[in-house]
Amino acid sequence: MHVVAQREHYDAVRAAVARETLHAWAARQSAARPLQGRGVAWATRLASGREVVVRHSHHGGLFAPLTRDLFLAPTRAPRELDVSLRLRDAGVPTPAVVAFVTYTAFGPFCRADVATSLVAGADLPVSWAAAPGQAGRDAITDAVAVLLRALHDTGAHHPDLNVKNVLISSTDGVPNAWVLDVDRVTFGRAGDDRIAGKNARRLLESVARWKSAHGLDIADVDLRRLAEAAGLDHVALRAAGRDHDALRAPSR
Repeated sequence: MHVVAQREHYDAVRAAVARETLHAWAARQSAARPLQGRGVAWATRLASGREVVVRHSHHGGLFAPLTRDLFLAPTRAPRELDVSLRLRDAGVPTPAVVAFVTYTAFGPFCRADVATSLVAGADLPVSWAAAPGQAGRDAITDAVAVLLRALHDTGAHHPDLNVKNVLISSTDGVPNAWVLDVDRVTFGRAGDDRIAGKNARRLLESVARWKSAHGLDIADVDLRRLAEAAGLDHVALRAAGRDHDALRAPSR
């Protein structure tokens, strides 16, 4: 077992994993709340007082049933820490990595748990459904646009920028958008329109799937407004390889 944690929370994490994994410890806490994602994550509080979300790392994609939670050492956790620090230094809102713990499985393979700071809020679909009228939805649109611009300005490409990986919090009633699950984020040239287009296309495809499968009530006019607010025009989207119907200007 290998533990990496912020200095002020290291002893609390070491105590939590003295007899079990960090994820198992989090699940046992009396006030822990389950958060559904690729697997169940647990929102809880460390003995040091920091509120965290603890998740067990899993693969996604086609081979997930085969690879499951096994990663080549040292797993993706160290990269997630590096990416998180780089994004936060650049002003991109993403939860801080408080700790990660890796566990030897067999041979070169390991498993990992990651604890990130708990940000009070809800994912994009939940926040959108709860928004108070069109004004509230416009405010969320503006917040997501700010996030997309920040990723663009940093040259950050998030290959899984879906609606569940955008968290909406609120400060004095003003929505803020955070990006989650950043372990696969890569960096290119800051301000590259091709990267902006890829991020936008991925998010819009996710919105379209949620509209179809879950009845997400987001209109094409909202998507056009998002693209315009984020400064993502047709050039950026075509650079990503495909345009999107929802961003085409209405017929005159």
